[in-house]
Amino acid sequence: MIEVILYILVFIMGAYFGSFYTLAVYRIPLGIDITRKHSFCPKCDHKLGIIDLFPIFSFIFLKGKCRYCGAKIKPRYCILEVISGLAFVAMAYSLNINIYNLEIDKLVILGFSFLYFAGLFIIAGIDKEKITVQKEVLIYTIIISVLYMLYLYIVQKLTIYRYIIYLIIILLLVIIDTLKIRRKAKESYLLNLLILAIAMSMFTGESVFLLTGIYTLLCCVLYVTLKKISIKNTKYVKKDKDEKVKLPIAFFMVTCNTIMYIFCEYIINYVK
Repeated sequence: MIEVILYILVFIMGAYFGSFYTLAVYRIPLGIDITRKHSFCPKCDHKLGIIDLFPIFSFIFLKGKCRYCGAKIKPRYCILEVISGLAFVAMAYSLNINIYNLEIDKLVILGFSFLYFAGLFIIAGIDKEKITVQKEVLIYTIIISVLYMLYLYIVQKLTIYRYIIYLIIILLLVIIDTLKIRRKAKESYLLNLLILAIAMSMFTGESVFLLTGIYTLLCCVLYVTLKKISIKNTKYVKKDKDEKVKLPIAFFMVTCNTIMYIFCEYIINYVK
């Protein structure tokens, strides 16, 4: 029973993180402060009260509408809160967290994982909407990966040389991207994807990222195929139907990396 209560608390924590993700996904591309500015309805700008801010429950009790102007709240907000809560529970379970025998090492890894998920989920949400990798969030994810790397080096005595190589590559890519921005006033989506891939490799390991890459490729192929079938079956197609399908690659990378990371941790901790 105590174990169930523990995982319920973890789910609630994840749901609150998910609520923050939805806020960040909306505000960051618009340049709105995500920490000091009070939550508000994007339709009527009314400040939200406590009853409006309970993850999942507020959406259900308010029937998916703003309490002040009646505007519909997109279901994706509630869906992201549920997914975040489930991801937190899955991560805790994969590490075999036991309330009767808490291991500090596993709790630290769990804490880093939650912070890592924060960066990934916000990147995925923005990419799904805008097809772009937000640089500020990407830098946050890199910082979390570096801090986790230092923890592994100090506590678990893992070799640091490969991580130094990763950091050098990231630095070079950032310099190249900066020069490209100065020349074309536009960030490179591909370079940001490469930086994200390196950050994932640093945090989850090369083997996990290899699986991430394979499944991301499969997701992209399936997505393009379904898109083309949908366009072909649509009666009224725009004249520019031959335009390339825009792929939210970072979204697929985050989804696959999260699943592979949790799955591999489960294998390590349960399959002896």
